[in-house]
Amino acid sequence: MSTQAAMTTPLVSVIMPAFKSEKYIGQAIESILAQTHTHLELLIFEDGSPDQTRSVINRYTDPRIIKVLSDQNHGVVYARNALIDLAKGKYIALMDADDIADPMRLEAQLRVLENNECDVCGSAQWVLDDATQRIKKSKDKFTDADLRALLSIYCTLCNSAVTARTELFKCFKYDASIMRTSEDYYLWAQLAASGYRFKNLKKRLLTYRQYPTQASAIHSEDLKFSTAEVQIRYLTLLGIDSQLRPKPLPWHKRLGSAIRLLRHLKRCFPEISRKACAEIYARFQYRRCGLWTPLTRLERLVITLWVALSKA
Repeated sequence: MSTQAAMTTPLVSVIMPAFKSEKYIGQAIESILAQTHTHLELLIFEDGSPDQTRSVINRYTDPRIIKVLSDQNHGVVYARNALIDLAKGKYIALMDADDIADPMRLEAQLRVLENNECDVCGSAQWVLDDATQRIKKSKDKFTDADLRALLSIYCTLCNSAVTARTELFKCFKYDASIMRTSEDYYLWAQLAASGYRFKNLKKRLLTYRQYPTQASAIHSEDLKFSTAEVQIRYLTLLGIDSQLRPKPLPWHKRLGSAIRLLRHLKRCFPEISRKACAEIYARFQYRRCGLWTPLTRLERLVITLWVALSKA
């Protein structure tokens, strides 16, 4: 393994693991080099790709780029952690080799972080279907309370859109021994349970690319298992009975479990919105169509209003 480096201490270190990324990595690199905030370093870990990923990386000679070239494949968690160890910036910005950063991404996120408005800053995204080239808006939550409460049911931050203080990444890192496919989700859960503040910017600062051969598509079954495991661990970290993890239940059973969970979450995150509560409660309901839909929606409305008006 070799490392190529050259530059003074930057404000932000952008870390980019790369494996079999020859088709997309050039666009990802160029989107970082084109940032309006220029006081950066771009660390790329070429993880023993069998294709031409390394050749594409080596075309770039910008002195802000640090290249870590591995002759064997270690996996994305190892690559990210290795880059975290090398990062010199006050902040670390995550970037995947198949995504595209808006030119204003770093400037916008660093402004918020430097103003101490949050500890972990993400953003809304554009979602690009690589096969059809269709693009759509991501569905996001933006406030600290909603982002942290909704971690109980899904990963609320897009890994490739996150910038945070370097010390947080160096303290927590990604855990490969526990999670194979939800390492980012588990990292956010640990940070949220430890009291760090989250924020998503409403401006869409990243284009997230979807395609059939990406890791999340290939390991979809592993992803389901690890997602459930993160949810259990997150509730435990919050001091909430993991048996309350949302899952479809008959109405007479879900009333007790869902209300207990929502009240616990409201105690942890007092500013949680009614919409977020409704989204969590919906995970306790069976997904039906037709005549039952108005009734399930009414049930969600009544329960979440009651929780919102009640004391935590």
